[in-house]
Amino acid sequence: MRGYLTFLVLWILKWESLNGAEIARNLQKRRGTKPSPGTIYPVLKDLNKKGLVSLNRERKYSLTKKGERELQTACSFFCRIFYDIEDMFNCCHQKPHKSINDCST
Repeated sequence: MRGYLTFLVLWILKWESLNGAEIARNLQKRRGTKPSPGTIYPVLKDLNKKGLVSLNRERKYSLTKKGERELQTACSFFCRIFYDIEDMFNCCHQKPHKSINDCST
């Protein structure tokens, strides 16, 4: 989950600079549950330490150039693995299936 959370944080910060609470609220919209400060801030601290995000005087995080490159690499990897994401999405929103082969149309 931590890798997934890291990816989502980078993705969210691609669009705008946010503070930790704003990032947590955005994650809540996506996941249905709000991550605790004990979950979100260690991820942000790690990303900052690695130079993937920066923290400004207003305590808002933003992607660095290095973070943008890392996000691009992660997105490419994600797309290679989940090249059939649209089929997965459609399968998840239909009646229950007994096997992956039942999802194919």
